[in-house]
Amino acid sequence: MSQKIQFSLNFDEDVEDYLSKKYPDHADYRIINQALDARGAPRGKIPRYNYDVEIIFPGEKFSVYQESFQSIGPIKEKPIIIGAGPAGLFCALRLLEYGIPSIIFERGDTAQRRMLSIARFWRYGEFNTENNVCFGEGGAGLFSDGKLITRVKSPYVQYVMNRLVDFGAPAETAYISNPHLGSNKIRGLILKMSDYLRSRGCEIYYNTKIDEIIFDQDQSKVVGLVDNQGRKFESDQVVLATGHSAKDIYEHLRMKKIPMAQKDFAIGVRIEHPRKHIDTIQYGNFASKDLGAARYRLSYEDPTSKKGTYSFCMCPGGYVLSSGTESDGIVVNGMSNFSRSSPWSNSALVVAVKSGVDFSSDDVLNGLKFTQKIENAAYCLSREKASGKEVPAITVTEFLDEKINDTKIPKNSCPSGIFKQDLNAILPSFVTKHLRNALLKFNQQMNGYIHKDALLIAPETRTSAPVTILRDKESLESIGIKGFYPCGEGAGYAGGITSAAVDGVRVAESIVQKVKGKTHV
Repeated sequence: MSQKIQFSLNFDEDVEDYLSKKYPDHADYRIINQALDARGAPRGKIPRYNYDVEIIFPGEKFSVYQESFQSIGPIKEKPIIIGAGPAGLFCALRLLEYGIPSIIFERGDTAQRRMLSIARFWRYGEFNTENNVCFGEGGAGLFSDGKLITRVKSPYVQYVMNRLVDFGAPAETAYISNPHLGSNKIRGLILKMSDYLRSRGCEIYYNTKIDEIIFDQDQSKVVGLVDNQGRKFESDQVVLATGHSAKDIYEHLRMKKIPMAQKDFAIGVRIEHPRKHIDTIQYGNFASKDLGAARYRLSYEDPTSKKGTYSFCMCPGGYVLSSGTESDGIVVNGMSNFSRSSPWSNSALVVAVKSGVDFSSDDVLNGLKFTQKIENAAYCLSREKASGKEVPAITVTEFLDEKINDTKIPKNSCPSGIFKQDLNAILPSFVTKHLRNALLKFNQQMNGYIHKDALLIAPETRTSAPVTILRDKESLESIGIKGFYPCGEGAGYAGGITSAAVDGVRVAESIVQKVKGKTHV
């Protein structure tokens, strides 16, 4: 029988050599997890990889995760999915497993055309409100680090990984722990995924914004929607998978009196270092030994305020991107490609924001207003001091000294450009205060983290949705409304590519169970 084993090797030792000596009769192996332990590297201790490996012997094959599906479709009214990000696309894929094609509406363009719009914004400042880093086919995940790490414990995680492999992800994505694809590989997957959906009977409407979600007279069930061309589409199953930046959808739901609640979130900055510097901090003299771009994770809780400040979505060998969704707002995010080979490494450094404490609880959308004010302040300063497309930034040392000096801005990864700016004019004082305190603590944890060429680029305000669209825990339908399914990160039920995709699968399964209880065509 196959055997799972654990062992450690120096970073420059070969796994195959080790297994040949230790298990000479084995026929093949696959690495389930490979984790670098370089904690002692700055002190000269050789970095080691900890391995989880599965080996098989002659006559055996590796186990393959498989599911069987009984077709119950098509059905009379196709389910409607609003949003073609990970949640929406995986919801559509799962429904197809049961023979149920769906109709997908995406306010932005195809992934390929969307990328052209984004490039024009970064280069020329020509902003497109419907095709940007957050809106368009693939959602915000199309411009991210591409990490598939998730803390969600769900049997559907494996389904998601398998389907990614089907559409072109490396084979090890299906079995390795914590896979990473990078933005460049994710874009190719999305194109193949949407082609597959259309080939199996799904309809995808691009550049189509939803103007209204329609409910019955007593608002007990959904009946369809109206798009921005005035066309009405009827369905008794509507999945809302619009992501955390579709502010107009939240406004529409409030007008329709759909149950929502405020949610805590976090805001702050992107900190960017020269990649070589972070590699040296983490790996010491081993930094040039093909260990890849170094990662880190930092956190600090202020003993007085009890607020946490922490690193988030660390992008080794990556880029900082301007990723707003409104023409009068600036937001930043991090991205990396599969190789993680850029000369810079960045991470979000964010401070906890609590509803009812840091902003008023009298309006369910006050969290959105809170972040919008920050994003608008950044844009106004960019218009005043640059052209409106450049992003506010300051060196870490200037930020800590609370004084901008005449030094030149270090080279950086931001494709839209940056300009020097005191971040106190953008971020709330409690955020800048906690960032200063945390940076001093982080420098103790990572000696040299405060570095002359380290930049703080702001603002990072879209870590998660500041709103939860309430839903039933069992049916996943909106509270009191049959057939309406808030889904994914924008609804408050996911926090990344994998968890959003898994939530899309869960919603699809709920729809399937509902359909099974009805007579279908």
